[in-house]
Amino acid sequence: MNKIATSLEEKEGAELGSTWTGKPPASTQSGATWSVSTPTRPRRHGWLSRLRSYLIFDPLIWAYTVLLGTISLLCSLFDRGGRIQHKLATAWSWLIMKTILSPLTVLGNAAALTGGSSGKARVFAVTHASALDIPILYVYLPFQFRIVFKSELLSYPFVGWHLKRSGQICINQQNPSASIGAIKSSLRSLRRGMPLVIFPEGGRTRDGQIQPFLPGAFFLAIKAQAEIVPIALAGTFELLPMNTYHIKSQPLEMRVGEIISTDGLTLADMDAVSAKVKAAIEELHSAPPASAGE
Repeated sequence: MNKIATSLEEKEGAELGSTWTGKPPASTQSGATWSVSTPTRPRRHGWLSRLRSYLIFDPLIWAYTVLLGTISLLCSLFDRGGRIQHKLATAWSWLIMKTILSPLTVLGNAAALTGGSSGKARVFAVTHASALDIPILYVYLPFQFRIVFKSELLSYPFVGWHLKRSGQICINQQNPSASIGAIKSSLRSLRRGMPLVIFPEGGRTRDGQIQPFLPGAFFLAIKAQAEIVPIALAGTFELLPMNTYHIKSQPLEMRVGEIISTDGLTLADMDAVSAKVKAAIEELHSAPPASAGE
């Protein structure tokens, strides 16, 4: 299947004049700088791309989801810690990333993804523009973590069931009081050192721009005195925006910012912390692609 997809991609590139050469950006060093360069012509995605997505990518992703989601549900009967389920989610994500032919490069403060030596709990604040953001995180965050997600996702077959049974943190945005138990549990887990992934915007952006952060997005980080790592996923909105199943293969970037400390802060500082993280993420998000300078 992947060979067929690759052939279609090459043919589409020849017919539509794609400018991507397939060479990934070289910079993966901590503290990498973003340079302004002449933008390249946007890649076009025509009917060959649409057929490849509908006939190859989407059916394969659904097959991975049903198969590994079923195994995950069975494992949840005896895997209370969620370790096996995390490995299954990582395998599911790896298969998806290999299928969609969209290489990803980690840029910026990549050392923040290795845990460091501070011993502090860490909260990863990530942009959210695509349904494929979560597979990216499972592949490129090299440790077990938990995700804060909204209760609406529980209605999705297999994906919602996995989230509920694997120890992820469900927040009911319509009835926050119903989430008190989950919040207390996640706070205990965070204090014990389990990294937490949050999407401060609360849901996927509809226009590709950073949305206002939810009030209380960094409540857990401040309560646990955790370090906050800002992350911008570049290219995922163009890859798969909302309300479509057309996956547009292209290079992606995970841009990692400098760690933001919450040492000594209280809940009275929550707005200031939110503004600082948002400014860091917006700077990462607005940087030109590293490939533009090649």
